[in-house]
Amino acid sequence: MPIVNIIDGRRHEYRWKTINAIVEAAWHDNGCDDADRVPANDRAGPGYAQREHISVTAAIEWAQTFENPVTLYLYDKDGGIYAAGKKKVAA
Repeated sequence: MPIVNIIDGRRHEYRWKTINAIVEAAWHDNGCDDADRVPANDRAGPGYAQREHISVTAAIEWAQTFENPVTLYLYDKDGGIYAAGKKKVAA
C-alpha cells in the first residue's frame, strides 16, 4: 500500500521516459482540505525523497518500495525539485 496518492505536476503530461519524482510521507497531506487521512499508526515514512531523470514506471516502482503510505509527485524533467527560479548547474 505504499503509494496512496499521485500528484501529477507535469506540464507535458504524455512525457513518460524522463521525469523527476518526489515522494513524501502521506500523512503530510492530512492537513489539506478534503484529504483522506492517514491513521496515526502509519505516520512514519520518508519526510522527503527525490529521484531525477527516471521514467514514470521507475518512479512508481521506487515509490512502492517505501514501507509506509506515500504521496508520489511527478514533474517534468528538470522540474519540481529545484528551488523556484534556480536551475541545476552541471558539475
